Amino acid sequence: MPENRFFVSPDGRDDWPGTADRPFATPHAAQEAVRAVTAGMTGDIVVTFAAGVHHLARPFVFDDAKGDSGMNGFRVIHQAQGYGTPEQAKVELSGGREITDWSVDGDGVWSAPIGDLAPRRLTVDGHPATRAARSTGLPGTVTKTATGYVTDSTEPQSWPDPSGLEFVYPGVYPWSEARIAVASISGDASSTTITMAQPAFDHAGSLYDSKWYGAGGDGTWDGLAAPSILENSVAFLTEPGTFAVSRTEAGDHVLRYRPRTGEEIGKTTVVAPVLETLISGQGVHDLVFRGFTFADAAWTGPTRTGGYLHYHGNARHERGEFQKIDLGADVGYVHVPAEPVQLPANVGFTSASRVTVEGNHFTRLGAGGLLVEGGTDVEVRECVFDEISGSGIAVHAGTRVSLEDNLVHHIGTEYRGSSAVLVVESEETIVAHNEIRDVPHNGIVITGGERAKGTQVLSNLVERSMGKLMDGGGIYLSAPQGSSFAGGAMVRGNVIRDVLTSYNFGLYTDYGAAWITVLGNIVHGADTPIVLQVGPPMENVAFVGNLWDALPDGYDDPPETVTVAANTVLPKESFAEAVRADPTGADILARAGRRRLER
Repeated sequence: MPENRFFVSPDGRDDWPGTADRPFATPHAAQEAVRAVTAGMTGDIVVTFAAGVHHLARPFVFDDAKGDSGMNGFRVIHQAQGYGTPEQAKVELSGGREITDWSVDGDGVWSAPIGDLAPRRLTVDGHPATRAARSTGLPGTVTKTATGYVTDSTEPQSWPDPSGLEFVYPGVYPWSEARIAVASISGDASSTTITMAQPAFDHAGSLYDSKWYGAGGDGTWDGLAAPSILENSVAFLTEPGTFAVSRTEAGDHVLRYRPRTGEEIGKTTVVAPVLETLISGQGVHDLVFRGFTFADAAWTGPTRTGGYLHYHGNARHERGEFQKIDLGADVGYVHVPAEPVQLPANVGFTSASRVTVEGNHFTRLGAGGLLVEGGTDVEVRECVFDEISGSGIAVHAGTRVSLEDNLVHHIGTEYRGSSAVLVVESEETIVAHNEIRDVPHNGIVITGGERAKGTQVLSNLVERSMGKLMDGGGIYLSAPQGSSFAGGAMVRGNVIRDVLTSYNFGLYTDYGAAWITVLGNIVHGADTPIVLQVGPPMENVAFVGNLWDALPDGYDDPPETVTVAANTVLPKESFAEAVRADPTGADILARAGRRRLER
C-alpha cells in the first residue's frame, strides 16, 4: 500500500491537510506536501484529484532538485480519482481564463475587454472556436514588393486594426506553411499598400528562396507571391463560432466573437488560454501522471516574432542564417534554417527518467501537446491528443522512450506542417499500436542522425494523413537510422490508408535514409506506396513482404543497396476485400492500432 495519500479538490482549501475529507484546493499545495516526504519514501505517494476543472494560476513545474521525484525505488503518482475504474473522475487541468463582461453590438457580435491577452485559440462551452478568416486571399490584382504587397483594390483599407492581421501561406514549400503578421495598411483611391512585419518578412524571403527545375521553365517559384488565407480581422467575422482580437490600444485588447445558434451571454462559457506551460518536468524521475485532461494552453511565439516561418516537422526559423541545400541539377535547391528552432509543447519533460504518462487527454492546446526531450525510459500510453495547434507527441534525443496505444487526430490545426508523432535523433524508441487520423501532414516522422538507432515503428494505424500539405506520407523516415540493419530502424506491421494530397508516399524514406527495414506493412490510397529515388539517395533500405495497391516507380531497378523483395500488389479497386482475404494481410490488419490493455 502507498505510504502517503494526498487529495486535491476544487472545493478544498490550501490550509487544510490534504486528506480525503479536507483536501487541498490547488495542485501546488499538494506538491509542497509531497516534497516534504519524498526523501524518506517507503512506498508510493499518490496524489488524487477530484472531479472538476482545476485552474492553474501558474505552470505546474516539477524539479528533481526540489524533491518532486520518487525516491528509494518508489513512485510519486498523480492521478484522477478512481483512475482505471468505471467511476473515474473527469479531471481537467486548465491554463485558461474565463472571459466575462460581454456586450453585444447591433450585428450580434459579442465583445469583451481582455487586457493584454491576444489569444490565438478560444474554447466556447468546451468546443474550439476558430479565428475569423478570409480564405480567398487578398482582393484585386496583387503585386509583391520588397516590404509587402500592393493591390489595385481599396477594400483592405476598410479592415480595422491591421496590426492584428496575419497572412497564411500554405505550400510556401510543398511541405511547409508560413504565417507572417501585417504591420500596416495604407493607400489612396486607386490602390492599397500592405507593409509586412519585419524582420519576419525579410527572413521569409531568404528561407523560402528556391528553384524547382522539375516544374518546367526556369524553375522559379515564389511561395510568398501572395497569401492564400488572411486571419484575425473583425472584417472577416461573418461565420458563427469565429473570433478576432482587436489590438488597436496596447494593453487594452478587445475580444470579438460571433456566437453559434443557442449560445447566450451569461449562459455560455468562453475560455481563452493564458498559460504557455501546463506541466513541465526537469530531471525528474519515477513520476506517473494518469487520467487528466490537459487543456486551454497558449503559445504566443508568432505574435512575439512577427511570424511562424516553418520549415519541416516542428522546425522553424527564428534566428540565425540560412543554409542552401542543393537537391541535384535536375531537381533544384531550397534553403533551410542553419539554426532551426523547435516548436515547444504545453506539457513537457526534459532529462526525465522512468516517467509514465498514461490515460490522459491533451486538447485545445496552442503549441505541441507533449514533448519528451533527452528522456530515458519514458512511457506515453493510452493517451488521446486532439485539437492541438502543433504536433501531438514529440521526442527529441530520447533513449528507450515508448509511445504505445495512443490516439492522435486533428492536430496541426494552426501549424499544419506538424506531425502527429515526431521522433528526432533518438535511441531505441518504440512507436507501436497507435492510431493516427485526420492530420494535415505526416502521420509518424522518424528523423535520423548520429544518435539515432534501434527505432521500432510497429503495428500503427495511420488514416487520412496529408490532409493539407504535400510531399510527405503516412510514415516518414529521413537520414541514417544507425550503422547496420541490426541496429537500424524497423518499420513493421503498420497499416496506412488514404494519404490525401497530391505528391505523397505511403511509406516515405527520404533525404539520405539508411539502415531501415520496411517489413510486412499495408499501404492503400497513396499516390504511390514507397519512393525509391530521393535526394540525397537512400542506402541500405529493405522493402520486404509489404502489401500495397500499386507498383512503385523504379521497382525493377532499385538503387544499388536497396532491396525490394516479396512484396504483393493487390487490386486497387477491391483492395480492402483482397487484403482481408490474404492471410498475411488479415494478420497485419488484426494487430494494427490500439489495444485494450489491462491496467
